[in-house]
Amino acid sequence: MAFCNACGATVEPGAKFCPKCGAAVPAAAVASTPATPAQSNAVKVILIVVAIVVGLFILGIGTATFIGWRIARHTRVEQDRGKVRVETPFGTVESTDDSDEAARNLGIDVYPGARALKGKAANVTMGSMHTVAAEFETDDPPERVAEFYKKKLPHANIAVSDAKHYTIISHDKKNMFTINIEPQEDKTLIHVANISGNAVAGGESTD
Repeated sequence: MAFCNACGATVEPGAKFCPKCGAAVPAAAVASTPATPAQSNAVKVILIVVAIVVGLFILGIGTATFIGWRIARHTRVEQDRGKVRVETPFGTVESTDDSDEAARNLGIDVYPGARALKGKAANVTMGSMHTVAAEFETDDPPERVAEFYKKKLPHANIAVSDAKHYTIISHDKKNMFTINIEPQEDKTLIHVANISGNAVAGGESTD
């Protein structure tokens, strides 16, 4: 209920003049609504983004832990007479001290008189790819060893460094041979690897 400021008479809501004395009635002040700070929405968005990032981080740690647990659970290690065999969900890795077995699996002749290094042979199967590798040493110089493998792999690519380090690479439709020859003190170190399977694609024949 409003009252006239001049005579004190009662004035109906919305009236512009007093019905008794005719004095003008001032309009009622409209209460202003306090403005919401513009920062509030931005802060909420930032907090939501931070929460999502933290959640993804925790989820990532949990996933990695679960995968690691699964791999560890399905990995088996077997040792028998100088052989070590590791079976994983991704493939099988074998190492052996049997130089004769390593030489047979390489698919290429070992340099005559070369001695297999103990614990330096491996047999790896990953899906359809099979890799066999072994290391040998000889008292002959690197260039003589290189000449032997040049004759065995006449179409191979050969790289030679100033330190008498030879790298011989040859492949056909079934195998890829990589032979590294390098001097080591008064001996020559020979590393031979053979990769076979779907990973080997085309190339010149080594026959």
